[in-house]
Amino acid sequence: MSSIIRLDKLKKEYPVGKDFITALSDINLEIEAGEIFGIIGASGAGKSTLVRCLNLLEKPSDGHVYFEDVDLATLGAKELNKARQSISMIFQQFNLLMQRNVLKNVMFPMEIAKVPKEERKKRAMELLELVGLSDKAKVYPAQLSGGQKQRVAIARALANNPKVLLCDEATSALDPTTTREVLQLIKEINQKLGITVVIITHEMMVIESICNRVAIIAESRIAEIGAVKDIFAKPATEAGRRLVYPDGERNIDFGNSRCIRIVFDGRSSFEPVIANMILDCKEPVNIIYANTKNINGTATGEMVIQLAKDDKVFDKVFAYLKARNLSVEEVKGYVE
Repeated sequence: MSSIIRLDKLKKEYPVGKDFITALSDINLEIEAGEIFGIIGASGAGKSTLVRCLNLLEKPSDGHVYFEDVDLATLGAKELNKARQSISMIFQQFNLLMQRNVLKNVMFPMEIAKVPKEERKKRAMELLELVGLSDKAKVYPAQLSGGQKQRVAIARALANNPKVLLCDEATSALDPTTTREVLQLIKEINQKLGITVVIITHEMMVIESICNRVAIIAESRIAEIGAVKDIFAKPATEAGRRLVYPDGERNIDFGNSRCIRIVFDGRSSFEPVIANMILDCKEPVNIIYANTKNINGTATGEMVIQLAKDDKVFDKVFAYLKARNLSVEEVKGYVE
């Protein structure tokens, strides 16, 4: 893949009296065309400022924002507005026009772009069909649920055929069930239309559900960046560990027994590894600790199993796991 958005030494400061507050510092980032990229961090970390810099709604204090290898800061007002049509946004609060019905809300961006009326109506109906709301075309936003409002907002964001969809805390106002439905819709749009999606969130569940890669922001900087499955399996920074283990990493006393730590870093989550091991090796195991997650159909995280105090049993189980290309190691005493 090639990068569709690239940030080079991005910095954003806000004046406060005679001083400045740094919201972003030395941000270097590449987002690949067609991927679902997550940006996560605690409140105040700078993630919402970052997403607004991606289309220059916030002008960086220093550094560069490249869209399809064009430095957005070099564009005139007309060219920048045209580029922004390719970088659409959805927000936490939907921002629908309450005096317009659903169909006219979706048509609105095309009106601004001076698309002919019949063409924009046809396009709006196609988008409402895509988001599952074709029967709500004449309904007004006040008559919709939160999930339906966000679906309308998504349809409106797609009106001018953008190449990038920025989602700024787009599911934060929704209940868990509706959140999953909206995330599934965004994933389907990414797959069907090939639109690059950037997810800004403070919720790990959102990142787990649909993102390919993730950047963790802490104290105005990128703490770490990588494939979601890799960061969830073994976060490399303190900021990453705080997000992956919000309740803190566990210290477990295994005593004198022999234990094996298994790291899952991409195997299908539907493969019953432990159950198959017990059946094939015909040896019982005790699961001492497990912290695994299903991320896009793959298992990530770790598990520690305890075996009988028998060297032959240990060797057999250990060899079985190694033969299936799992990352395994013996753990003794305390482990984090």
